[in-house]
Amino acid sequence: MANKIVLCCEKCGGRNYSVPAPKESTKRLEFKKFCSHCNEHTLHKQTR
Repeated sequence: MANKIVLCCEKCGGRNYSVPAPKESTKRLEFKKFCSHCNEHTLHKQTR
């Protein structure tokens, strides 16, 4: 079973997305995704 990474909205703190973990990851992932709570595109960072 693949490990999953949860992405958290930088603005509101909502955990909206989960993505499969890359095999070799040394840095925390950051994506610009749509947040349904903020109703706009915001930066989503990997949670611990």
